[in-house]
Amino acid sequence: MAGQEFLKSIEENYKKAVTCLQKSEGKEVYTDELAKQVMTVNSTYVVRFGVRLRGTIHTFTGYRSVHSDHIEPVKGGIRYDLAVNQDEVDALAALMTYKCSLVEVPFGGSKGGLIINIREWTEEELEKITRRFTDELSKRDLIHPSQNVPAPDVGTGEREMAWMADEFRKLHPTELNAWACVTGKPVNKGGIGGRTEATGRGVQYALQAFFDNPVDVKKTGLTPGLKGKRVIVQGLGNVGYHAALFLSTEDNCLITHVIERDGSIVDQKGINIEKLKKYILENGGVKGFNGYVDKGSEILEEDADILIPAAMELVINKENADKIKTPLIIEAANGPVSSEADEILSKKGVVIIPDLYANAGGVTVSYFEWIKNLSRIRLGRLQRRAQENQTTLMIEALEKMTGSKFPDEYKDLVMQGSAEIDLVRSGLEDTMRNTYEVISEVWNKNPNANDLRTSAMMVSVKRVMDSYHSLGL
Repeated sequence: MAGQEFLKSIEENYKKAVTCLQKSEGKEVYTDELAKQVMTVNSTYVVRFGVRLRGTIHTFTGYRSVHSDHIEPVKGGIRYDLAVNQDEVDALAALMTYKCSLVEVPFGGSKGGLIINIREWTEEELEKITRRFTDELSKRDLIHPSQNVPAPDVGTGEREMAWMADEFRKLHPTELNAWACVTGKPVNKGGIGGRTEATGRGVQYALQAFFDNPVDVKKTGLTPGLKGKRVIVQGLGNVGYHAALFLSTEDNCLITHVIERDGSIVDQKGINIEKLKKYILENGGVKGFNGYVDKGSEILEEDADILIPAAMELVINKENADKIKTPLIIEAANGPVSSEADEILSKKGVVIIPDLYANAGGVTVSYFEWIKNLSRIRLGRLQRRAQENQTTLMIEALEKMTGSKFPDEYKDLVMQGSAEIDLVRSGLEDTMRNTYEVISEVWNKNPNANDLRTSAMMVSVKRVMDSYHSLGL
């Protein structure tokens, strides 16, 4: 049911963007027929495979959906969860198409999933299951560096991606670019620095870009700047943790509420995110941590400045939307706000920074990793020492010209060349800032664009439709 509602929300947002495009640029350019073609999921592969475990055969069901292959390869994560279903996978694949188009990453949209409770299986068993799933996907070229490139999602991470890449390499021993068949790998297996933090870091850059725009900030009624802003974070997984960590330690936000599976932590003075994460890892939950309250989703309705839903989809819906008090929501998760909730919040004047932009950090850095794998060279390897030498000469020249010594507290920072993670963060920040400028311009100048979601979707859909036009449709 949740999958159907999620898919419906994406389709509703898409239709709204198409209508706005038709009003702005003409229905003869962006026709209903073309709109229908773009919205349609191209294909969904359903596989059921057996794995001998614990003395018997267990059957697993997996999915891989390709929403649009207007450009290849297609890209999207693989999630391991009991709630995985075809509608959810189709919806996430569609979202990936629009997300990639929005941030100008040259991928079509895809998504995959496996119905499984990862807590029921040992690491060795999960590896065996993952390798069998990879075998099945490989038979249909649904994992391939030039056709379909999976990545981590809910329930998967670097470990699973390393297993998949290794299995693909064994299946295709002559494939030169085999390690590029997935992204999100460990660095020692062809991964890239900054990938683990990428989506959370992207949320931070998205908020920075928003608060650097005084016209847009004014619409929320909030004061300029992130310093001192009270933040509610729902879900302290990879995305929520990194977003909360960077916002609190680098932007001086106060993380006042954290919602987890077994309760919530509330501290108006600001929660120490590193300590809380360590506690969760050691104790399996938040119960017992300072500030613990036996409350869950109702914490979403607490008073704060920014709400960051960073877990599963549809946590904000028609049942609780009217109770939301935060003037600004940023969707760190995929589809956390339903289409019905979107309308309710919009009428209340709540500004939503949408998922197809806000959580695009992951796919952006995945693109960098894919390029690194294809080029077979670490980012920064060719230019780092040249940068350091050039900066050293400039500092020496300045000291000679001025007769003053360059301050020691800045010297090491200035002289240090860019490492891979520095280049990744720079590329991600540039992507998020430039993309926000484009979205904001549509929001403020196009009378048909009433909110950031519609504006972002209009930018994305226009690019996808233009791509289809170039193919002769």
